[in-house]
Amino acid sequence: MSINSLSALSPENWPFDGRMLPQPVYLVGGSVRDALLKRKREYLDLDFIILDQAVSIARNIAKEYQAGFVVLDAERKIARVVFKGTTVDFAEIEGDSLEEDLWRRDFTINAIAYNPFTDELIDLFNALKDLQEGIIRMVKSGNLREDPLRLLRAYRQAAQLGFVISPETQTTIREFAPLLTQVAAERVQTELGYLLSHPQGMVWIEKAWKNGLLSDYFPAATENLEIGKKVEIVVEQLEKNWSNLGVELATGVRDTVKTSLSLLAIAKLAILVNPDAEKAEVELMRLKYSNAEIKSTIAVIKGLAKLSEREISQMSVRQQYFLFQEIGKNFPALAVVAVAKGISREEINCLIQRYINPDDPVAHPIALLNGNDLITTLKLPKSPIVGQLLTEIKIARAEEKIFTKGEAIKLAEKLIQSKEGIGNRE
Repeated sequence: MSINSLSALSPENWPFDGRMLPQPVYLVGGSVRDALLKRKREYLDLDFIILDQAVSIARNIAKEYQAGFVVLDAERKIARVVFKGTTVDFAEIEGDSLEEDLWRRDFTINAIAYNPFTDELIDLFNALKDLQEGIIRMVKSGNLREDPLRLLRAYRQAAQLGFVISPETQTTIREFAPLLTQVAAERVQTELGYLLSHPQGMVWIEKAWKNGLLSDYFPAATENLEIGKKVEIVVEQLEKNWSNLGVELATGVRDTVKTSLSLLAIAKLAILVNPDAEKAEVELMRLKYSNAEIKSTIAVIKGLAKLSEREISQMSVRQQYFLFQEIGKNFPALAVVAVAKGISREEINCLIQRYINPDDPVAHPIALLNGNDLITTLKLPKSPIVGQLLTEIKIARAEEKIFTKGEAIKLAEKLIQSKEGIGNRE
């Protein structure tokens, strides 16, 4: 491992003039670790520790470069400046010295300090050896107790770096595991998000669950942990005949606040939570997932329940229609989870072929007319029955019983006269 790799952190690569920083100043954490590992990042993320006035220095830099500025922690005096393509955090040294600050960090590989002006590397814990050997080792157990989120972060970093967790660190994690529930749910959810989004994340989620970290959040996950590890394999298998699957699974679930979990992460989450939709919703709400994320996960769970009721080959067009209506854009996640849980690729292929065909009238219903057409032509009052008639028309079109607007009107007349078969999902 070459110290020369730290040249990536040279002041000439920063989006601001390094002369605006007081001396001494040190880079710490992930940027130093990743530079030493020669991990390339599209997005530069720098963490500085400064002896004094960290927040005011950050504010001055943000003002000078018209960059974004936010105080992350007023009590600990941590601020962030956001440039295009770069995030820079500034924090005051915790304690009376750099050494004391480093002793308070989570893992040895994150406790290496680097002075970019003098090329001095401070490694108090032989972390370079841990980096070379791929080991995540705690600095000291009290640091994990102080912020129990670090217990879960060990698994996240193991997944991201391809490292293992040292035996003594694992032992400490098991001992302190109950403390994780004291951490704000949003912080736990964030770490889970990293794991759910990583190809090896489910492997480490299983380890974390077995060590007592996640069993309180997902008490019913016992039998599904092995299934969760199959998801990435299933994606590879389905992609052979579904070329756009990876792109669709990478799509984020959107709500009015933010872009949240990808559909692939939703698939994995649906495996972890309780298979009962109501209980699953309680678990998801406890972890403060957004409404959009909860709705997507519950849609997958309900879709699985429907697929388990009967063989897919025995599903009528009407039943398939309602399945697609209820699952909507979450179908790729449902398909992946269904195969991971044991439904054969051959069996689910008929639904996949409908979904990937934009002209399929079952998965993507064709509107021969609208509600106003029915109201005007049949002199109907505005009521729920109009929507029910439109549904029946779409299903009849999917069943290839009608093809034109005129035939749709005649079907509506017939349904109104009989008052039967409207809204029936079977």
